[in-house]
Amino acid sequence: QICLSLVKLLFYLAHSPLGSIVLLDFQPRQFVMVDGNLKVTDMDDASTEELSCKEDNDCTLDFPTKSFPLKCSAVGKCEGINEKKNLFNAYRYFFTYLLPHSAPPALRPFLSDILNATGDLRYGINETLQAFEKVLHLYKSGLYLQKRPLLLKDYISLKGFRTVEGEDYKCWPSYSHLGCLLSVHGAEEAAAICNSQSQCQSFIVTQRRTWTGRPLASFQSSLTDLIPDANAVVYIKRSASSGERL
Repeated sequence: QICLSLVKLLFYLAHSPLGSIVLLDFQPRQFVMVDGNLKVTDMDDASTEELSCKEDNDCTLDFPTKSFPLKCSAVGKCEGINEKKNLFNAYRYFFTYLLPHSAPPALRPFLSDILNATGDLRYGINETLQAFEKVLHLYKSGLYLQKRPLLLKDYISLKGFRTVEGEDYKCWPSYSHLGCLLSVHGAEEAAAICNSQSQCQSFIVTQRRTWTGRPLASFQSSLTDLIPDANAVVYIKRSASSGERL
């Protein structure tokens, strides 16, 4: 969410009515999340000036660990230097820390491609935004889910009940520090996640949703007391259930 919001912001800066705007003091502390969108807190160091040049050799974009040769345009300006400077700063301050983590395994190759392409400045801001929107579409639609055996049949479903919330085993990347609360496309994906975790014995797909509209599923290691809830369904591993318990 943070990286996509940042890319949308940089897309606007690259195509602003004032021309391509560069953020000269590009640091994480210059940004803040407002209602799920990344905002720049300080525009004092923003500029629309692009480096003047006479030849291509005048257009090297230098960073502490990398340098990129750019073209000198016919009007004597280094082509795309503001856009590329913003994009590489996004790569080194945000993408490298956020993109490799938390994504479902099937989406990680797509994010690695974005990471590598922006790190080498092979992508401009237009291509970067398109790549992010493709990943978002795959994520929201569930198209990233590979064909696999249906696992929900291994669970007993109890409609009209939910488990008592409390501290339980933890997992990464949980939305709750008290237990294992993960985003899922649906109950079938939740069953696959539960099967992959040795502690998991049951789960419930909650009514809570993430910014993408995906529901959150709570995974638990024991069969805690059930309480009535007309909108809930508890899924319990058949191997974990017993006639006495149910």
